[in-house]
Amino acid sequence: MLRSRRRFFRHASLAAAGGLLLPAALPRLVQAASNRFVRVRGRVESSGRGLGGVRVSDGTTVVATQPDGTYELIADALQPFVFVSLPAGYALPQNPTGTARFYQPLHTDQEELEASFALEALPGGDEVHRFVVLADTQMQNAFEVGRYLQETVPDVQATLAAAEPMPTFGVGCGDMLFDDLTLFPDYEEGVQQMGVPFFQVVGNHDIEFDARSDVHAADTFRRHFGPTYYSFDRGAVHYVVLDDVLWHGGGYLGYLDEQQLTWLEQDLAFVEAGRTVVVFHHIPALSTRFRRDGGQRPQPNNAIMNRDVLYRMLEPYTAHLIAGHTHEKEHVFEGGVHGHVSGAACGAWWSGDICWDGTPNGYDVFTARGEELQWQYKSTGHDLTHQLRTYAVGADPDAPDEFVVNIWDWDPEWEVVWFEGSDRTGAMTPRLGRDPLARTLHDGPDLPRRRPWVEAIPTDHLLYARPTTPGTPLRVEATDRFGRTHTATVSADG
Repeated sequence: MLRSRRRFFRHASLAAAGGLLLPAALPRLVQAASNRFVRVRGRVESSGRGLGGVRVSDGTTVVATQPDGTYELIADALQPFVFVSLPAGYALPQNPTGTARFYQPLHTDQEELEASFALEALPGGDEVHRFVVLADTQMQNAFEVGRYLQETVPDVQATLAAAEPMPTFGVGCGDMLFDDLTLFPDYEEGVQQMGVPFFQVVGNHDIEFDARSDVHAADTFRRHFGPTYYSFDRGAVHYVVLDDVLWHGGGYLGYLDEQQLTWLEQDLAFVEAGRTVVVFHHIPALSTRFRRDGGQRPQPNNAIMNRDVLYRMLEPYTAHLIAGHTHEKEHVFEGGVHGHVSGAACGAWWSGDICWDGTPNGYDVFTARGEELQWQYKSTGHDLTHQLRTYAVGADPDAPDEFVVNIWDWDPEWEVVWFEGSDRTGAMTPRLGRDPLARTLHDGPDLPRRRPWVEAIPTDHLLYARPTTPGTPLRVEATDRFGRTHTATVSADG
């Protein structure tokens, strides 16, 4: 029998009085709910000991466990899951497929439900930890599944095997697939082989286009991976996963709906000001592609259209936003946050070995030491020193007297200098241009063969310099914001 609204108000008031429900969220929850609620009780524990202060949510309301690990939540029965915000210092539970398991289904045919979570402490803690970001594996058929399993997955395995041992997780940053949702098991097979827990972000190609509304567009995704938005802690860093894909029947746009924003307000209320917060989402908060194409405003499908709200929520923190979607590498500084747009694991939709801005197929590797983050792009099939590509004088037809270097992970904190012979000549100048290799491989009506609609796009991580003595050997020395220096040589006359 359905509970009456009066009965719900009585239970919710009791919960709020006991500190279980944030009072500010109550009016929104009541307004958005459906007159159908589930009382969820449970315990978060490790080795039989209750863990206090752990957040539990149904995606509309966030509560914290009591000192003995118990909690009570009045959950909206329209929500598909109850999930725990995994605390720092504990191993990440996994599904048999290797994906992270931090959720339990809400059974809508019940009025009361028990949902408990057992966690395993990490002996050495996770103050120092690592994560890899695979954006846009975007598989559509057996050929592309083969490249993912035979190129990307072994590359990640080798990178992790060679790295300093530390707790590690992965993030599939959206568009794991290219519309064919029957291939999710192939993605999961790769996750299982990579051997670390993976969190997933829903992308615009991971949804059901025949769903009657955005509410159900991610149902298949949820059956495999659980909630589309949630949070967790590793060491001193608070991580958030958001769903910024709004499917409107004729397409999609970047948008964060009210229910998700209300949840995020509650989630961040538990996070101390000044902490490092990392947000994973698929569509960048802002892609600058529109500017590089000469436009006046961002395209709705290439930016979060209400991103200013997100920026305001993140003002108290040192915030990083990590996205994919655009198949290029970019750093965007807006609204007080550092936006990282990861290069695509599939490059230009598996048409070759580079993205359409010249960035190699690959993924990002982040390391957290306390609240400090460092990162480096890992090109598939190359070692970690492969951070740039040089081109001879005249390789860019728009700069016939200059040589060019593409530094895909470049941001304004890099120092890039060049030498003519043994003489240090000065700094190279970043300028908008199109990568010469991307032009060769992509430009033309029949190129690339598998995706002829791909063309080289303007990027701002090209740097230029004009030599003075033809034929003199040229050398580039590029130092990133973390003090790592990469060098390359190129002949001035090609």
